[in-house]
Amino acid sequence: MSDDQTWRAPGSSEDTARADAAGADAAGTGTPTPPPAPPAAPPQYGEYAPGGYPQQPGWQQQPGWQQQPVWQQYGAPGAQPGWAPPPKPGLIPLRPLGFGTLIGAPFQALRRNPKITVGAALLLQGIPTIIVSVLIAGGVFVLVDRIANADAADRDTIAAGAIGGTIVLGVLAVVISTVFSALLQGIVVSEVSRESLGEKLTFRTLWQLIRGRIGGLIGWTFLVFLAWFLGIALVVSVIVALAMLGGVAGIVGAVLVGVGGSIGLIVIGVWLYTKLSVVPSALVIERLPLRAAVARSWRLTTGYFWRTFGVLILLWLIIYAVTQVISIPFALIGAMVGGVFAPTSLSTPDSGDFATVIASQLGVNVLSAVVGAIVGAIGSVVQSAAIGLIYIDLRMRKEGLDLELVRFVEARQTGHDLPDPYTQPAPTAAWPGA
Repeated sequence: MSDDQTWRAPGSSEDTARADAAGADAAGTGTPTPPPAPPAAPPQYGEYAPGGYPQQPGWQQQPGWQQQPVWQQYGAPGAQPGWAPPPKPGLIPLRPLGFGTLIGAPFQALRRNPKITVGAALLLQGIPTIIVSVLIAGGVFVLVDRIANADAADRDTIAAGAIGGTIVLGVLAVVISTVFSALLQGIVVSEVSRESLGEKLTFRTLWQLIRGRIGGLIGWTFLVFLAWFLGIALVVSVIVALAMLGGVAGIVGAVLVGVGGSIGLIVIGVWLYTKLSVVPSALVIERLPLRAAVARSWRLTTGYFWRTFGVLILLWLIIYAVTQVISIPFALIGAMVGGVFAPTSLSTPDSGDFATVIASQLGVNVLSAVVGAIVGAIGSVVQSAAIGLIYIDLRMRKEGLDLELVRFVEARQTGHDLPDPYTQPAPTAAWPGA
């Protein structure tokens, strides 16, 4: 028996020689067995070994127990070698989002957690809007009814008071709508950011997350409203001043300022709104002060203005079209209801017919306002969710936030706790082209 324990492939030349030698000894020929030939030098790196495959150096070959299975080395069947899809623990895949994902994901947020999204929309915007609409309709009806039943001598005074009361009701409606819209936006943005990580939080937990950011949200919403109001007031003031000059020049100037000022106001407003669209997300998700959130939004949208504008305007068009489809039938009913209940109201001096027309018209308006409030609340959820997703996408593209999100999700799956990835310093890595 030989002491050589070196393994050799079956059918090799040395095995054949040993077999011949053993056969000769068994036949009694006594022919001495020749010493085995020294093994051939292994082929160098890059040369072809027997079988037609290039030989790798020994230091590059791993032992069998260290080698991974084929499905782990090359991914799922049919996938590209070495490629694995990005994780999607929740609402979105943790990678920079495509345009279609930014359009579709806000609607998916409604379906994934309707108790929070739809419930918050009805609680924070739908119900307050309905209450305000009913109060305004009732106040307007009372004021108009007083004017209709007043004496001719007191009618001008009552009309002036009615106009003042209507303005007060309008300001009250704006204040209530602004406050509750800010709260809804904070809830939805916070929900989208946590749902992207696969977390489904309760309304109480979300409220605790945004409780310290309510002041900033309301302040920012009022600043936006004030900016629009001052811009419109400036244009209207110039138009009135030119019209009061009289003559052809004044009228022409008023018309030109009205047209040009309106277009310019819209362009500037849309540009500023797009550049500052993710301020609520920076306020809630990163918990920044208002001034820092404004600067943050300006930096993130730089270089991605048209992409951000495209997402916002397309979603607005979709929501507007749905709202109009639902609201138009109520507007048509409101136009016909006066003729049905009081067909002679315009040809008779009886104030009772006029009051009937006003009451029926206001009733239809209230019903239309209720339906519009529900649809508008759901539309506000979609728009707020889009703002949150745009913010996350911009940080992925410009700061590599997706790496932090993946690291956070993987650590959570292994039972480890990491700090909130949204509030951590931005990594240096960013996607090409960002």
